[in-house]
Order: sequence, then structure tokens, then C-alpha cells
Amino acid sequence: MTVGSPDPDRSESFGEGLLGGLLDRAHELPPHLVGPVLADTVARLGGRDPQILLQDYGQQRLVPLPGEGLAGGDAQVIDGSEAGRCFLTSRPVEIVLAGGVRVLLPLLDGGDQSGVLAVTLNAVDDDDRRLLRRIAGLIADMMQTKNGYTDLFFRTRRSEPMSVAAEIQWSLLPPLSMVTPRVTVAGVLEPAYDVAGDSFDYALNGDTFHLAMIDAMGHGLDAATMATVAIGAYRHARRISIELSEIYLFMDRAVAEQFAPDHFVTAQMMRLDTNTGRLQWVNAGHPAPLLIRSHHVVGRLDSPTTLPVGFGGAQPQISEVMLDAGDRVLCFTDGLIEEHESGQEEFGEDQLIDWVNRLERADREVRAVVRDLSQALKRARGNATSDDATLVLVEWRG
Repeated sequence: MTVGSPDPDRSESFGEGLLGGLLDRAHELPPHLVGPVLADTVARLGGRDPQILLQDYGQQRLVPLPGEGLAGGDAQVIDGSEAGRCFLTSRPVEIVLAGGVRVLLPLLDGGDQSGVLAVTLNAVDDDDRRLLRRIAGLIADMMQTKNGYTDLFFRTRRSEPMSVAAEIQWSLLPPLSMVTPRVTVAGVLEPAYDVAGDSFDYALNGDTFHLAMIDAMGHGLDAATMATVAIGAYRHARRISIELSEIYLFMDRAVAEQFAPDHFVTAQMMRLDTNTGRLQWVNAGHPAPLLIRSHHVVGRLDSPTTLPVGFGGAQPQISEVMLDAGDRVLCFTDGLIEEHESGQEEFGEDQLIDWVNRLERADREVRAVVRDLSQALKRARGNATSDDATLVLVEWRG
């Protein structure tokens, strides 16, 4: 600071005090007191009837979080509701009421969206919008931090009984979506409350995006246990920075050592250079991913396939393709295309491609596309889910 210059103003503005109050209390705040602290914060802004709406595990509804100071009410269907529009677009929505304005804001944390924050004010200006957006961001971060040591948010999101195998699988998963300037990803698992053998994992390490999708044989706890070992082995191998082909060998040994010789896991591992768009992958018994360019399926990412994990396959060949900015890659498990009613033909890859082309269009985020695709495919398969069915959509933004 130049000698003789006045000291900077360190006094606290209203906005700083409002957000600082949240930050100061967040560290030791018990999860069940998030609601009262939020209610107190929005009241200082002149707001009332705060509501936190969380997406249920079936991705069908937004369910009010219970708690002192929070408005209750019924769950809202995502498709067709204003709260659902806020959730699907990740953009604020304002509803003019007789007694004020109901403001809906996405609860975003690292690109993932857990739900919607709703608050009513008598009137709304740009200062209110800025502060509410930042309050929503702090509440989302707070809930994500506290989710690791409470069942409150899990219970709110669970709208029907869940199997033990599904509980295990959901505990393994990373956030269902991630949005960054260069790469976005979103995934869906079905049946949400009884999934067992399907899982996926991803990580962004510097300029490298990693993705794995697996399908453990069988159903129930056996499949969930195998999936746990496979994902654990994948994460360990990825974190010690070995090549894709060696990751396969590491996973193969881990599964073979823990399970009988006839047990296996199909898998697909990918590595994307987010600077250049160079995509590498290894396929161990999975259906080939689909390449989507200009919002249309242009082909399959065919590659040499090796034996499923656990069968002692040879070191696999790494396949490679250069993506264009805006390209999307759709990975899926065989349960999606092999579903069929007794005596009828399988759903098939051609129908999958047809639905992708119908739902893919400009200005649609991957999270909305993969959710709508999952719902459409489920209806087209006659709501049949005799096997796990998983979708993961990745976009390289360039």
C-alpha cells in the first residue's frame, strides 16, 4: 500500500454479513439445523416460506426436505412443474403470486444438482437475485459436506423401499453429474431402488478425465459385492496412475482372487484428454459406446474386446479416437438393449439410437438428455427392468 493512502474500508456490508453468517455457522452445524439457519438467513433478506426440494432416487420427483423453519408440502413431479423446469435447466425461475414472487433456484455443487431452493419475497430486484443465488450455492455446498454423516438427505430422497444391494451401489457412486468448462458427464441407474451389478465411476485429474462403467454378473448382494471389488480396484489402479491396459489387468486380478472362476464383470474404461479431445478406451465385454456429433448418432466406437474382468484375459489393446468440440459419447450396459418381454424381440440397439436422435438437440445439457433418455427407454421397453440398465453420457466441450 502506498504511504499516505487511506486504509481500505473493511466494514461489513449487508450482503457480506448475510453470507458470512451462513459461513460462520456452517462448520459445526448439525445437518437437521440447516433448515432453521436457512429460514433465518432468508428472513433477514425479507423472504419467507423457504423450501428445499431434493430429487428422489428414481429421478421422478422433487421432495421437500423436512425441518424446522422449512415449508413442507407435497412432492412435485419434475416433468411439467416450475420447480422441475428450474431443476432441469439449472436456471432460476420466478413465479408471480398474489402476495409476492416465488423464486426457485438450482442447488448446484460442482456442477451436480441435488435439487431446488424456493423462497418467496414481496418483490425481487437484481440485488436479491444475486444474494439468493449465492445463498443457494452455500446451502448446496453445506448439504454436500454434511451428507457424509447423516441419513436425513438420503431418507428424503428415497421414495420407496430400497434393496440392500442398491444401498451398496448408491454408496459407491460419484455424483450423478459433473459440469466443468471442458467436460460434462451425467449418468442414470435403473432400477433405482433395486440396482445390484451395474455401476460407474469417474474422476477429473488435471486435464485428464477418467471414466469406468461396469456390469457384475448376477443379481442381489453377490452382484453388488463383485461391483464393489471391481470399482475399488479401478479407483486404486487409477490413483496410482497406471495405463488403461494395466488398469484392466489390475481389476481382473482383484475379481479373480475374490470370486469363483465362473464369476466375472464386464467393463469399459476410458481416458479423455480434455485439452485435445483425444479419447482412449478399453472394452472388456461391454456394448460399444455411441458417438454423437451435431446431436445425431454418427457411429459406434467399435474396438477389439477382451475377456470380461475376472477371466484372466490378455493385456488388452487400447483404442483411440479424436473428438470434435461438442461431441458426446454414450456408454450403456447390455440390460438396456437386451430387455424383452417373453417370446418377443429384444429392445435392441437400433431402437436406442432412434431414441437418442429424437431427444438429442441443441442447447440441451447432458443431464437433461440422459434423464429424458432413460425415462423414454424405460417406457419404450414396457417398464420392464429384469436386468440393471445404466446410461452415462459424456460431452467434450473443447
